[in-house]
Amino acid sequence: MPQRNITASLGMADLPHPVTRLHPVQERERAFLIYVNPDAELDQYVEEELRALCDTAGLEVVGESRQRRTRPDAATFIGRGKAELLFPQVREANADLVIVDDDLTPLQQRNLEDILQTRVIDRTELILRIFAQRAHTREGKLQVELAQLTYELPRLMSVYTKFEQQAGHIGVRGGPGETKLEQDRRKVRERIADLQRELEQVARQRSLQRQGRRRLPFPFGALVGYTSAGKSTLLNTLSGAHIYTDEHLFATLDPTVRRIVLPDGWGVLLSDTVGFIRNLPHSLVAAFRATLEEVTEADFLIHVVDASHPQLELQQQAVMNVLAELGAHTKPIITAYNKADLVKDTYRLRQLVAATPNAVYISALKAEGIPELMNRILDTLRSLLQPVRVRLPYTQSNLLAQCYELGRVRSAEYTPDGILVGAEVTHDLAELLTRYRVDQQ
Repeated sequence: MPQRNITASLGMADLPHPVTRLHPVQERERAFLIYVNPDAELDQYVEEELRALCDTAGLEVVGESRQRRTRPDAATFIGRGKAELLFPQVREANADLVIVDDDLTPLQQRNLEDILQTRVIDRTELILRIFAQRAHTREGKLQVELAQLTYELPRLMSVYTKFEQQAGHIGVRGGPGETKLEQDRRKVRERIADLQRELEQVARQRSLQRQGRRRLPFPFGALVGYTSAGKSTLLNTLSGAHIYTDEHLFATLDPTVRRIVLPDGWGVLLSDTVGFIRNLPHSLVAAFRATLEEVTEADFLIHVVDASHPQLELQQQAVMNVLAELGAHTKPIITAYNKADLVKDTYRLRQLVAATPNAVYISALKAEGIPELMNRILDTLRSLLQPVRVRLPYTQSNLLAQCYELGRVRSAEYTPDGILVGAEVTHDLAELLTRYRVDQQ
């Protein structure tokens, strides 16, 4: 049976066997894929997505197997009989690893490895591999390592399966490996705690950066969407920047903020965020919470959807599920159906836009539909603000600072009686300014 490693950064070279799990894969490892999909209509989508993940991870697909199950087998996920039938196929394909397109329990993973006599990983571990390859900044590497260790901790037991439990002897509480297992679990937990502390510092730094942005008279938006929907391309088109884009999945891990100028001259800050995917691992959502706070702190969201994808509704729902998990699904959302130039059925596309609140169709690559998107952004921002005209006493000049921070100040005139301010501010601040309104004096 293949052995595992946790992570080189732990300094755990004294584990029973060195491992290669969760490290960047060697060039063109050979992968045998197992699909367990209860819905036949989604077969093509599910299979193409797993192949795309493998391609992004640098794997060569050398074999595939499909199975229709309504519920997984508790011991092996696919059933012992099915696993035994696959053993000669996996061997004949000379596969280096087997990938199951779902989440496996540590028991299922270990039992499958025993039967198939090769490494077995699940969908979550494959995505973690890709994130490990894509993480280049210190923050990204910390977040990925935290997700990896959180995922790996309950799987430590499988490293020690060669140790037998001793029972029936006076004074013996467990097998020879029990103490070693607890030592290594403690090391992993300590490293997880260290990473959490470091990421808390990252979160504080990001909070200070957001506070700094809030001092500017710019609203803040975030681009969200399924991976490869075209978020980075759209940000490049809107801002004139040159952010890295890639046809592979998860090209962007670290958020990038750029300023764009709306038709009326007002500036808006837009952040590009990590792409979402179907069944996004919860460990990644938790580990990337500091990064994803860019979404939760935004004034509005632009949901970029690949309009050319045959399962765009499923991808939209996957994004909305993650937004709900983050508590950001109630924010004002502009839906931008991207890659409209690739859509053959333009009538269906127009129907889709008409049926979706606050939606437009665009081609970020060809810069088509961008003026309509800009107007949508402007209308959305106006819906968040309320025009006010107030005379602030000099003793309440701090309220002028709030007008700058929480709205858009169009004029500020210093008179003997106070500061005459014309502004568009949030509804909460407008209520606070009611007593100073000029039209009530």
